[in-house]
Amino acid sequence: MKKVFIITLITIAVIIAVAIIAIVFLFVWAGKQPMVKDGYYNDVKTSAPLEQKFTLKGDYEVSYYEQDANNEQCKKYEIWYPTEMETSNSTYPLVVMVNGTGVTASKYKPVFDHLASWGFIVIGNEDESAGDGASAAASLDYILTLNSDSNSKFYGKINVDNIGIGGHSQGGLGAINAVTAQDNGNRYKAMYAASAPTLQISVDLLKAPFDISGVNIPCFMVAGTKKVDAGDGKNSGICPLVELQEKYNNISDSVSKIIARRVDTDHGDMLPYADGYMTAWFMYWLKADNEAGNVFFGEEAEILSNSNWQDVQKNN
Repeated sequence: MKKVFIITLITIAVIIAVAIIAIVFLFVWAGKQPMVKDGYYNDVKTSAPLEQKFTLKGDYEVSYYEQDANNEQCKKYEIWYPTEMETSNSTYPLVVMVNGTGVTASKYKPVFDHLASWGFIVIGNEDESAGDGASAAASLDYILTLNSDSNSKFYGKINVDNIGIGGHSQGGLGAINAVTAQDNGNRYKAMYAASAPTLQISVDLLKAPFDISGVNIPCFMVAGTKKVDAGDGKNSGICPLVELQEKYNNISDSVSKIIARRVDTDHGDMLPYADGYMTAWFMYWLKADNEAGNVFFGEEAEILSNSNWQDVQKNN
């Protein structure tokens, strides 16, 4: 009997070790993939009119600015913005983007460019391990400093009442922690998190625990239905449905919140393939675009009937 017990314990230990190794390889794999190519939005197929609209580029011409960060973690700050900003008296909403594991801002430039083409100032950095939200906080502090610097092209250009944060994979975790665990987290008005990892992965592998119950701003969380995100029945995925639902349930019902999974999409592809609805989310909350709100709100919300999406839960 004792021998059977020992064998059982060894078997369980081996299964746990294999699962952890598999998850590590998944993160390594995700970090090595080419993230987003130019013109990616042309490959996104949808028959939903609003998803199609916000997946394509907006009407703004886009310019780019970068600056060394003097920060070992961030390395440099990269900013995309509507070119007209340089000569306009208008202010623009800001989106802080948080990187996935090993996926620096320079690996998904087209996403920043796309978002800026809809009239946002967008900032990122080169942090390869952004889960604790610290580098996102540094990016926000930096650009708000530029907004207060009369010698900067960004002087007075940011609408400081309309700041959003978004991230994919470890960046989704980083967005949660930037809002809930960083000193400037109260500056954000809306949050987006794609394929944010499970609590176990966040604690055991990324050393970045989170408490999502602290999220008190509108929150849109998504994941893919294929095996790297969802798991395959043998190994847990990075963001399975049960985890997405648990995150949703742990956010107060007084907060506007939505979860959804994109059909036939896996972890690495969630960054570009969910981009249309990420854009719509920020268009509604940061630019008061009521058409974009039709994606998410009401009984006729587009996301409810869009065949690209399933497992939608939302409150109003």
